Amino acid sequence: MPSGNEVDREQEYVNALYARLDALRAHAANRLSAARDADADQETMALWQAELARLESVEDGLCFGRLDMRDGRRIYIGRLGLFQDGDEEPLLLDWRAPAAQSFYTATMAAAHGVRRRRRITTRGRVVLALDDELLDPDTAEDGALVGEAALMAALTADRTGQMRDIVTTLQAEQDGIVRDGYAGVLVVQGGPGTGKTAVALHRLAYLLYTRPHLRTRGVLIVGPSEVFLDYIGQVLPGLGEHAVVTRTIALLRPDIEVSRTDPPEIAETKGRADMADRIAAVVRSRVRTPDEPVEVEFEQQVVRLDPHECRHALNMASRTGLPHNQARLVFQQRIVELLAQRLIDRMESVVFTDTGEAIDGGSADGRLSAADLRALAAAGVVVDPDHDGPRRLLDEVDGAHLRSALLADTSVCRVLDELWPPLTAQQVVADLFANRARHWSTADIPLLDEATAIIGETNAAASSGVTFGHVVVDEAQELSAMAWRMVMRRCPTKSMTIVGDLAQTSDPAGASSWDRVLRPHVHDRWRLAQLTINYRTPAEIMAATSDLFATHHPGLQPPRSVRATGESPWRQHVTLAELPHIVADIATGHTDGQLAIITPPCHLALLGKALHLAGPSAITDPVVVLTPVEAKGLEFDSVLIVDPAAILATPLGYNDLYVAMTRATRRLGILHPGPAPAELSRIQERRP
Repeated sequence: MPSGNEVDREQEYVNALYARLDALRAHAANRLSAARDADADQETMALWQAELARLESVEDGLCFGRLDMRDGRRIYIGRLGLFQDGDEEPLLLDWRAPAAQSFYTATMAAAHGVRRRRRITTRGRVVLALDDELLDPDTAEDGALVGEAALMAALTADRTGQMRDIVTTLQAEQDGIVRDGYAGVLVVQGGPGTGKTAVALHRLAYLLYTRPHLRTRGVLIVGPSEVFLDYIGQVLPGLGEHAVVTRTIALLRPDIEVSRTDPPEIAETKGRADMADRIAAVVRSRVRTPDEPVEVEFEQQVVRLDPHECRHALNMASRTGLPHNQARLVFQQRIVELLAQRLIDRMESVVFTDTGEAIDGGSADGRLSAADLRALAAAGVVVDPDHDGPRRLLDEVDGAHLRSALLADTSVCRVLDELWPPLTAQQVVADLFANRARHWSTADIPLLDEATAIIGETNAAASSGVTFGHVVVDEAQELSAMAWRMVMRRCPTKSMTIVGDLAQTSDPAGASSWDRVLRPHVHDRWRLAQLTINYRTPAEIMAATSDLFATHHPGLQPPRSVRATGESPWRQHVTLAELPHIVADIATGHTDGQLAIITPPCHLALLGKALHLAGPSAITDPVVVLTPVEAKGLEFDSVLIVDPAAILATPLGYNDLYVAMTRATRRLGILHPGPAPAELSRIQERRP
């Protein structure tokens, strides 16, 4: 290890970096205060608020590395770039800068001009330790290491219920994906523990650095649950990025309340791609093409429209390609033009002789009829009935007034709505499933969003924030075909980072092939990147999953674990009556790191009572109780799986069990009422 003097020297440099950071913070705070005092515009204040938040978020681990180059330069690497006023050379290089890439990729075989890589470990503003790796084979120094001490320390550290960034320990395979500049859809396929979520978040931070315009266009992260979004919540701020929206699929439509759960087979049906055609068909069916003449009454006058005139107006509106409700306005405009012209022609047909007698219309006494006068009055036209001689009664302005009067007339609107009614998304989907109560499930959200797009419903909650410059989708294998349509609508450029593992799909409507999921939307404008190394899950636990994985995914290769803990997974046979007491005993006796108890939903209430839980677990609790679906994407020091047979009994239960078994970074235990499932039978049995 480097000497104490080296630590002192690095402490001096780190102190200087924090002094510069403090100065920048003070400047941003002063500018924000001045903007408030001057009643500056919201954009200016938001700019300085964002800058202050960016500078405050990098307090921990501001500087974490140093490169000593063969040409004598020293490059310090950190969470953001810091410069001294007037200097071109940075005091601290942003980890996303091209010159910083060697910190993650340099090896003895390909040193990229690096002589030494130093990892700097800090707590707060204090330098605790230095780890050096010499990459120049011609250089020898006492105490220098060639290894992965920082990586191993991060992997074995206790979990806190909040995801850590991996900016200090990115490995070459991960860094290559982080810096991938592909403009289309990049799919990151990786098994448990490969760091795919962290890689996706770091790639997003990298893209925001290299493509600043994304900050103004916005970026979206779609995650599988609110628990997951809370779990990853500190990663991007810790990398100096705040301009990100995080949502689940359901939260993309905050105007819709989810109040029920569909059975798996119903959810699978609702997720199919053909639901889009069914919804479009329901919308089309609401437009009526008449076979008989349509009579429209206006101010006690009846105007008849022939069926072919209605069909022409309907076809003209449909050909615009506009959504249903907007095309309806085109249809209404055409019909009202026809009605107005009929009324105008009828009124203009009244011609007076020099004796005041009407020869081709009007009332019996030779004047405009009462109905004509009412129609003209409704249109705001004042007519002198005593004026004789042929003339035009209405000019263009009068015609516009008449059309407005027709559109405002209750009887006219009733006929128009019978032919082309206004629709809401909730009407359409409720009619599709005869859902009179309109209680919605999560599987209904993409259907309602599809209906909103087809009918063009104007709803602030439905349309707010629908367009983003880049989208990250995590646990992407869980999205149904309809959910993908929902996500794609929110990113017109189709610039995306898709993260998932086909061996962990638990939703019956989820993905079994990335090509099948993406091709309908982006054709061949997508690319696959593979993560093959498991950094989280110990080799002992991955070996325990081998029978389960091989049985259900014979064509896939699991990731390779880089470490072992020396602790073998265990299983224990219990009775249902014993189950809550044994779980409570294990939870009470657990003191080493965070424990997750992963159980099928059928045992949640029982275990909650045994553990004296007042409600759902907080993700930061020392002991948390979750279902396999809720545990997706999370990691814990220890995992206790309850009733694996009940987990396997669900439609894709073998994937759910695989997810549950691979959440642990250290220890795995399994409690099974009845015989152990065949896929787990080779795991060491523990006697009570």
